[in-house]
Amino acid sequence: MAIGLFILAVLIQLAMVLTIFLLALSRVTGSIVALVTIIVTAIISPWSLILGVPIALICLVLLIDPIRQSLITKPVYKALGGAMPSMSDTEREALDAGTSWWEKELFMGAPNWEAFAEYPYPELSEEEQSFIDNEVETLCAMLDEWKIQHKDKELSPEAWRFIKANGFLGLIIPKEFGGLAFSSYAQSRVMSKIASRSPTAAVTCMVPNSLGPGELLMHYGTEEQKQHWLPGLANGDEIPCFGLTGPEAGSDAGAIPDTGVVCYGIHKGEQVLGLRMNFSKRWITLAPVATVVGLAFKMHDPEGLLGDLEKTDYGITCALVPASHQGVIIGPRHNPIGSPFMNGTVDGKDVFIPLDYIIGGVENAGRGWRMLMECLGVGRGISLPALSTSASEMTYLSVGAFAKVREQFKISVGKFEGVQDATSRMASNTYMLEAFRHLVTCGLNQGGTPSVMTAMAKYYATETMRSVVNDGMDVVGGRAVQMGPRNFLAVPYQAIPVSITVEGANILTRSLMIFGQGAMRCHPYLFDELQLLQSEDKKKATQEFDTLFFKHLGYTFNRGAKAFVAGYVGGSNKAPSFADGFSRPYYKHINRLSAGFALTADMALGLLAGDLKRKEMLSGRLADIHSHLFISTAILQFYENGSKSDAERLHAEVALQNSLYTIQEAFQSFFDNFPNRLAARLVSFVTFPSGRIFTPPSDELKRRLGDTFMEDFEANPFRDYLKTVIYYNTEEDDVTGRMEFAYQTLRGIEPLWQKFKKAEHKDSFEGLSFEDHVVYASQNGDITEEEAEVLIQYNAIRFDSLLTDVFDKNLLKAQDRPNPHSIENAVHQLTNYAQIKSEAQTRNGIVADTKAASDDANIPTNTEQQTGGANPNHGYEDDGDAEMVAEQDTVKESRTQTDFDDSNPDEQALDHRHRDAESYLNERMSHNHSTDNHSTDSTKGATASDTVASFDKIDSAKGTEDLTGANNHTKQAHMTGDERHDDLNHKDSDSDIRDRIDDSRSDKRNG
Repeated sequence: MAIGLFILAVLIQLAMVLTIFLLALSRVTGSIVALVTIIVTAIISPWSLILGVPIALICLVLLIDPIRQSLITKPVYKALGGAMPSMSDTEREALDAGTSWWEKELFMGAPNWEAFAEYPYPELSEEEQSFIDNEVETLCAMLDEWKIQHKDKELSPEAWRFIKANGFLGLIIPKEFGGLAFSSYAQSRVMSKIASRSPTAAVTCMVPNSLGPGELLMHYGTEEQKQHWLPGLANGDEIPCFGLTGPEAGSDAGAIPDTGVVCYGIHKGEQVLGLRMNFSKRWITLAPVATVVGLAFKMHDPEGLLGDLEKTDYGITCALVPASHQGVIIGPRHNPIGSPFMNGTVDGKDVFIPLDYIIGGVENAGRGWRMLMECLGVGRGISLPALSTSASEMTYLSVGAFAKVREQFKISVGKFEGVQDATSRMASNTYMLEAFRHLVTCGLNQGGTPSVMTAMAKYYATETMRSVVNDGMDVVGGRAVQMGPRNFLAVPYQAIPVSITVEGANILTRSLMIFGQGAMRCHPYLFDELQLLQSEDKKKATQEFDTLFFKHLGYTFNRGAKAFVAGYVGGSNKAPSFADGFSRPYYKHINRLSAGFALTADMALGLLAGDLKRKEMLSGRLADIHSHLFISTAILQFYENGSKSDAERLHAEVALQNSLYTIQEAFQSFFDNFPNRLAARLVSFVTFPSGRIFTPPSDELKRRLGDTFMEDFEANPFRDYLKTVIYYNTEEDDVTGRMEFAYQTLRGIEPLWQKFKKAEHKDSFEGLSFEDHVVYASQNGDITEEEAEVLIQYNAIRFDSLLTDVFDKNLLKAQDRPNPHSIENAVHQLTNYAQIKSEAQTRNGIVADTKAASDDANIPTNTEQQTGGANPNHGYEDDGDAEMVAEQDTVKESRTQTDFDDSNPDEQALDHRHRDAESYLNERMSHNHSTDNHSTDSTKGATASDTVASFDKIDSAKGTEDLTGANNHTKQAHMTGDERHDDLNHKDSDSDIRDRIDDSRSDKRNG
């Protein structure tokens, strides 16, 4: 009995301690509750005092101020003060710069899901959507990146004029100064669409809206400076650049050697107080064409001319100097890894500028670093993530099309599991990037300067893009390796190092910035404690530190208790109000991991203190945890506002599993390498008591997503959505449109093509060439003449889409690539192999079993625009095969599958960028068969010469088709922007689905 009471009393005491921590009771309240509990448990069992007495002593120490401060506060203050390295003014400004947003909730271990549910999902205004549909669309149509990179080495004069005249350089400038005042989300969408066509143009437009002086002027400039500069920046009369980095200062931009010394000098014929400047800047984008240069330099006043004799070094300062100013030297261009955006040098020696060139005037002298960290940090969350998202989305579309069109070993390459391992990763990563973009711009739209979030966006967007493009290169292989105007992957692949390097090198960003700044901006007490540790007034600082330190301890124990409970029962069930059966378990995981992260981060900060600054690998792992918690919530928000289709859920599921697994492995690697092994094992046990709980996506999930990756429209609404955010076209002579045209053509005739190829691979047809096989099948009545033409036409399109470029011997000019399978050349591919073989068999008395071959080769024809199981006339069986013609109602088949009257090719061809593949082929066939349609029976007696004549008819029809296309181009050219947009929306084969996606997202937001 006594033992039982003792155990009960001890359990009550332990439960009391856990409850105090879980409820986050204050030092005083918690101590009183603990003392009362000890007294009660002592009555139950006096032996419980074995545990109760130590707890009671701790409580008394916490309650009695002199004892507490003497035994705990002062020793801790002294120890931490000695462990923390001294902090320069520049470091202090950098750590203090910016605000925090949702990332702070995740850092603190208790996300506020009610607040998360209230975040306004980013949308485009009517003005912003119109700009993207018209001005951006027009600009993209003007751009040819191959020509820009390999011939002109710059944007064309026409493109420059259009960019300046239409406000592309003033997206962020307020309307009262002539700018567009677009939201962060709109800026991201604009940059993404331009980048999908030309990274060179995108970088050109990006810099004035992120790295340029415009942002600094808007927030810190004097009214006079705003009135002088902003209108010109908005209308393109002024081209800005900003000089920060140089030969001696790259990632350590705070160590810039450039100086400005206060002195008197002559400006506009008068002697004024100003700065004698010496600077040497490198890698400055837009410098070669800039009319105004922003400069960051260290300002000194050795003579005290500004009135403060004790202050000689003001620190980093920013000024705005006309490029034509005397002594400013705009140097030659750099060549950034072959991307010919304007990039070069800016130098100056003993350049005198007046003090009013300082951005914000003399009052802002020395505030330059904080200004840069806050304002330029915002741009880091918009421009480069937008370019990275765009590159990934174009890779998704192009490689998905290639994976379906390209066949090896008798099937599409996208069907191979090894390929699907890569394509499923590409699909989920692209989905993640689009989701990431939405949540980051959501935070930026709400104002503030969340520097930690934007650092996350820059690093993980560019690194994920690198993974997507590299996977795409692996899948496409030789088609992507050979350079030329046909190569749709070389441009983003070549530009990867630029994105990785600029606006904060990625290694530095991950290993120092994300967690380093995150701890300062997101931790509720750390930055204030650090300030107190370096205070000159130690007595006052110790008193304030006493309060903060014990609040910090209570916070740490609370997160530890939550992590401990979550480790056994799972995370908190708290979730946004819109959570459903799919997403709710993921919110529970995030709650658990967030609490574990808060505890782990506090352990690292408490035990390593200043050494954590040098433990960059550990800091990088903490950055991975924090960032992927943010990314997971972004995926869930994007999914909630999406179509919630099975295909989109599959993208989200794989992306979420990847993030959770990454978080888990970062935790484990952190614990495995933490110097204090006892603390690491303890926290590891608290956060993961049962060991690893997450696994990477299963092979089955990857296979399913790999299959979905090659689908479109209802089968993959996410792919269809991507067409609305990039420059999408299906022009067969365009670098990206060529592959998409082949893909959409295949989708229209897929049952016919697959059945024919299956029969072909079974040697059901006689002949040496594809054209021989088509003729043979047509002569045997296995396919109609119309179907023969469809097969010939698609084979030509397919072959052309897979061709790589060839050049002259000096690699100066790409040569034309003749297509041996084109309509014009198809007749030349015919051989007399079948006739020779037949005659030889006759001479030798061999009777060929043609019936079996014929039966095996019968092919279902295409009906309307349905494919796969959606069309009941295809007779798909359980194994995905199609019924043989003999097994189907051939009368019904003939009637439904040879009816081409439903399409309207003349109407659908009006849009010069999107040509419905099936209608295009039907148009050709209608010209060829308007006066002479042959039934299946009538083709049985056809000869090879009949088919040759048919090919000749196709050839002669080409001129008519080209004329029709020319007329359509003429009509399109005379349309206004709105008319062209309305016409596209009316006639695009995929516009209805896009509208449904948009309606679905809008309904979910408004509902």
